Amino acid sequence: MDAQTIDSIVAEVLSKLNGGANGTPPPAQPGKMPASWKRPLHSGRGSLPGVFAEAKDAAAAARAAFEELRPKGYAAREKIVRIVKTMCAEKAEEWGKLELAETKIGRLDHKIAKLQGIPNVPGVEWIKPYGMSGDSGITLEERSPFGVVAAITPVTHSIPTLAANVISMVAAGNTVVVNAHPGGARCAAEAVGAFNRAIEREVGVTNVITIVEQPTIESFNEICASPDVALLCITGGPAVVKAALKSGKRAICAGPGNPPVVVDVSADLNKAARDVIVGAAFDNNLLCIGEKQIFVLDDIWKDFIQAMKQAGAEQLNASQLDRLTAEAFTFKEDGGGCSHPVLKRDLVGADATRLAEVAGLRVSDRCELLFAETDFEHPFVQEEQMMPCIPLVRARNIDEAIAMAKESEHGYKHSAMIHTMNVRHMTEMGRALDATLFVKNGASIAGLGMGGEGYASFSVATTTGEGITTPMTFTRTRRCVLVDNLNIA
Repeated sequence: MDAQTIDSIVAEVLSKLNGGANGTPPPAQPGKMPASWKRPLHSGRGSLPGVFAEAKDAAAAARAAFEELRPKGYAAREKIVRIVKTMCAEKAEEWGKLELAETKIGRLDHKIAKLQGIPNVPGVEWIKPYGMSGDSGITLEERSPFGVVAAITPVTHSIPTLAANVISMVAAGNTVVVNAHPGGARCAAEAVGAFNRAIEREVGVTNVITIVEQPTIESFNEICASPDVALLCITGGPAVVKAALKSGKRAICAGPGNPPVVVDVSADLNKAARDVIVGAAFDNNLLCIGEKQIFVLDDIWKDFIQAMKQAGAEQLNASQLDRLTAEAFTFKEDGGGCSHPVLKRDLVGADATRLAEVAGLRVSDRCELLFAETDFEHPFVQEEQMMPCIPLVRARNIDEAIAMAKESEHGYKHSAMIHTMNVRHMTEMGRALDATLFVKNGASIAGLGMGGEGYASFSVATTTGEGITTPMTFTRTRRCVLVDNLNIA
């Protein structure tokens, strides 16, 4: 399969959605787990370079690689970035199948698309010095590496997150040690081994990327405490982010999100519906930036529901939603006599057809998204459900819609969307939510350059405020000053 940019893939998806559900292709099928995965990858015949049984050994090897890489300069970094980008594009189908076979969540066509979009991640070109000169001399500010960066990657985008992190971190001059989510660690190790073979062959440095073969909480803690690790980059849920912030080291944290959508009376409803499907159905809503709940003004309620149906989404009735909710959540006591919903993992990343079956509804295998009317307190509104079923909530006016959107986002300051032609409404929502990503009149994925302007990254550091990570994120600012009167007459 030829490498494509995500922009072209999104355009293709939008084109097919214009034709309704019958124009949307069915999801492709995953591959099988390789037989080689039954044996250890860190030793013996067929072992993969950079894969280690112990976290301390992985960190130490990455530190040794940093000392090898540092004197080779920008040229070596550029080669490594090119290797990772090229390999992701060329192996997108193969690795997409491996990841889906292991994780069993999401959609193959979209996993392939994410890997094909890795060439859009910023590289060495982002590392630029800043110079100043005047009567008192010359000052140069340069971006220098930290050393070894520990990357904690999620199960939702195992290889894409790893690859994007490697590009940004190595472009900045660092090496990388990875503690992947256990549910996606094997495919991540395969990618690390393939990257390292090519890097060693072309650059002459071993273990630029290292990974713990069987990651655990213990290996996470060991990496965080390692004297060889200078910086942490965490992409995951609240628990791992909280642990990283307590590590005593600087941590760049891409935390949870629960992105809301507002649709007002001035919106192009047909386009808004198509955009919602593109974003919320992408990889079965595993993206942290993906649309999770929609607040629709009452005046356009019926029209927007009709637009959603025409775009190919299927509506659940109240009893069907109740059945799905019962299977998607458990309810636990909080100690104060109140119960709260807890997301089960069974249906996370499942296809819309699977969710419909659980709800008691038969839909076409081309259906990508379900939706249902709910009240504001419904678990699908309040929890980051990560499945292609999106709740719609009525709002009496724009002020109420924005207020509910803000409350449902829970102050994560992650992502938000609005569909409107009213600039004042855009401004009011932007100020109220103060989100890291705010998309107007587009699908959520436009916020990462997929159908919108900009660049891609799979670590969006909302918790610690760095935003969409780039090579600059993983550098220190170093100032070099020459003091002299250089205005020679």
